Amino acid sequence: MKKLLFLLLFAFVLTSCSGIKDAITNAERLQWKLGSVSGMSVSGVDVSKISSFSNINPLDILKLTNVFSSGKLPASFTLNLLAKNPEGSGGSPNSSDMIRSLNWRLLIDDVETIAGDIPNPITIPGVGKTATIPLTMNVDILQFFKNQGLQNLVGIVLGIGGANGSPARLSLKIKPTIDTFIGPFTYPGELTVIDKEFKGRN
Repeated sequence: MKKLLFLLLFAFVLTSCSGIKDAITNAERLQWKLGSVSGMSVSGVDVSKISSFSNINPLDILKLTNVFSSGKLPASFTLNLLAKNPEGSGGSPNSSDMIRSLNWRLLIDDVETIAGDIPNPITIPGVGKTATIPLTMNVDILQFFKNQGLQNLVGIVLGIGGANGSPARLSLKIKPTIDTFIGPFTYPGELTVIDKEFKGRN
């Protein structure tokens, strides 16, 4: 009887360990990539359709100059983070992952700026599908790029979210927490996300 109980306990432990491993592996399946930047404004001036400083109308330049003279230059935009549930082993087309939290740090030209988290949990669809996670960014450009003139600072903003802008000047350090059947699983370290390719822990 003792031998049978031992064998059953041993089998249970093996099954549990395998289940835990599968849960963690599935949570780490997700791949990440920076998508588009939208809604770029600086000091309340919409610059999302402007390609260069010289294209900004004089009244808006005056507004930017006044704000800059006060020692700040706030920029606001939405960075669309893409989360992909890739093809491969684990998961299914009908399964989904719930991101409980997503601690992030934003870098511009490799300069660390602001940090944040998602306001609510987000569901990532099953295998082979991609979800867009819009992250609202409010960053005072002048705070992190001191000793630069107004035109250069606006140039940074336009390079990110102007008419010809792209997220290439951005990177995101993320540390997701994902729900699994054994409870929330937090990535053991940060993952650096860029716009060139999907990247995961596996």
